[in-house]
Amino acid sequence: MAVTYTSALKQTRMEAVIAAIDAGTAGKLVIMTGASAVLATFTLADPCGAASGGVLTFDFDPDLSTTATGTGTAALAKIVTSADADVVTGLTVTATGGGGDIEIDNVSITSGQTVTATTGTITHG
Repeated sequence: MAVTYTSALKQTRMEAVIAAIDAGTAGKLVIMTGASAVLATFTLADPCGAASGGVLTFDFDPDLSTTATGTGTAALAKIVTSADADVVTGLTVTATGGGGDIEIDNVSITSGQTVTATTGTITHG
């Protein structure tokens, strides 16, 4: 049988995720290939987003942009603290409109190009 959490507990847990990401200074979004090679790193807003109904929606308004440091196809993402400690790993990455946890303008990345993160959400299971 699947475990079910109350709505209030889901909300509390997502707020704890926000607090962990924002500990110290602003956290970071790291975009990687399926082999976990880093393609781009974004500095998140502080606070990084807001939770409602057990869903954390990242504050990418305006869209976040950074310069790619690697070349490859984006497939995974993770959220780390300002000190590079993992908070959330295994996030999916798709092109904008693709329905991934993190959506970026183009998943085919070349070192030196501008990469833009357009939306990001984490939904409590």
